[in-house]
Amino acid sequence: MMRFVHVAVAVLGLLSIGQSAPVNNCESLTKLIEIQRDQLLGKWMIVAESTNIPASNKLTKIFVESSWVKITASNESGILDVFQSQKMFGTCFTISTTLKLENGTLFMEKPAKASEVLLKTSCADCLVISSNYTIGGSTFGGLQLLSRRNQLTAAEMDEFNKQVECEGLRPPAFLDPEKGICPEDSPSQETESTDLSDAMLDLDPGVFDQFRQMISTEGGMNELIKLISSSLGAIKEN
Repeated sequence: MMRFVHVAVAVLGLLSIGQSAPVNNCESLTKLIEIQRDQLLGKWMIVAESTNIPASNKLTKIFVESSWVKITASNESGILDVFQSQKMFGTCFTISTTLKLENGTLFMEKPAKASEVLLKTSCADCLVISSNYTIGGSTFGGLQLLSRRNQLTAAEMDEFNKQVECEGLRPPAFLDPEKGICPEDSPSQETESTDLSDAMLDLDPGVFDQFRQMISTEGGMNELIKLISSSLGAIKEN
């Protein structure tokens, strides 16, 4: 059961979450831009995310306090090393993955198959990533807003909201770095840290299929929220 919770925590980070007036300039807001490897390198704060998974924004708002990702160039041509850290209930969860840049698209093979492209944004130090993930035979889409800064302006967040609407996704969840972020170099004495990289690579495909079934409906997502809550509570007690 704990391994299943690890899947939920890791995939939540990889997917990576009111009604508004219709957006009329969707063509410009969803325009793709060419990916330059060097523009990806370095540390990025994950500011907001949205998916087409039922109740995904609720899941993120409840559990994820803050998250950041560090991208470095691998010695292998076209390969990027990705280290992601997210804080949940005072505990830092980390996962290491690799991305392959090919023909203007980023591809991931493990822990789940995914493809990513960049959308145009007026924010000079931001990335807007459009992703498609395959989990248990089903494909899910999402947008993620990354920035070099902890805080964005209201106009920058409004632009992302409009991009989400143009893509037909659910209202985004905005993370709050004021709640504290996980340290980059090593865990502090005040913050526990759990690395999920090995656990994710060794997972049976059936676990992903079970996870897919739960996230495909709002009722299933609510059950997942209860499962994660109880399991994280047990971790904190131990």
